[in-house]
Amino acid sequence: MKFFIISGMSGSGKSRAMATLEDLGYYCVDNIPVALIPSFAEICLAAAGGQYERVALAVDIRAGKDISNLMPVFDRLAELGCEYKVIYLDTATPTLINRYKATRRKHPLMVDGVTMVDAIEKERELLVNVRQRADFVVDTTRFEVAQLRETIISLATGGASRGLLHVNVVSFGFKYGIPADADLVFDVRFLPNPYYEISLREKTGQDPQVSKYVFCDGTADRYLDRLYALLDFLIPHYTKEGKAVLTIAIGCTGGRHRSVAIAEAVKKHLLQHNVLAAATHRDSLKG
Repeated sequence: MKFFIISGMSGSGKSRAMATLEDLGYYCVDNIPVALIPSFAEICLAAAGGQYERVALAVDIRAGKDISNLMPVFDRLAELGCEYKVIYLDTATPTLINRYKATRRKHPLMVDGVTMVDAIEKERELLVNVRQRADFVVDTTRFEVAQLRETIISLATGGASRGLLHVNVVSFGFKYGIPADADLVFDVRFLPNPYYEISLREKTGQDPQVSKYVFCDGTADRYLDRLYALLDFLIPHYTKEGKAVLTIAIGCTGGRHRSVAIAEAVKKHLLQHNVLAAATHRDSLKG
């Protein structure tokens, strides 16, 4: 039996994740009371004919104070022999605020006198143990709907939907912090910096002129030859090991020029070698 528990921040995409699993034929239960999870798992395990062969439960802060009992529930599932996986969806606070503004909904922890920011940070604090226990942590801050769907499919099928590892290539600025979900981190701050060219400063690494500048002296090409060789070696081993999602983070100072150009080149290389890859530029539009 495949048994997934979906948790994470309110507004991080759990409903869409559950909808994706439902499309894959999972029996999905949203906002199930924490105390009922072991009993529900027993029913699924005992069901004849594989009636509940694929199950997904969503558990989050809507459970209230009972969310603190989720750790013992995980232990009980293991005692029952239920092989479960926890997917935790995380999102940066500013993005969550914007999503709530767009939907005009109230955060579950907002009561009189509590701001949106306070409610979100309180939720993050209450869910810290769940995040630490998760088998997969997915940062949906920059995700489009299609990318979240593809990621959930990849996690649920072990990449079997396409037989390939899904690689997220994320460009970022070191001054804004390394992406929390990064598996591999590469620093390209040694490359020529377009920031010092006034005509290029406001452009991003996706602009051909910026990319040409980054690659102007041949250093980037020599660097990429070595990086490609490393990735070509690693990715088959990650795939063999059963890893569904690999996040490659490429950073420069501000995340606008060099890291973006290199991330785009890495994505192109992976796609040319039949690796399912997408590029996200986390900080490219920041000041």
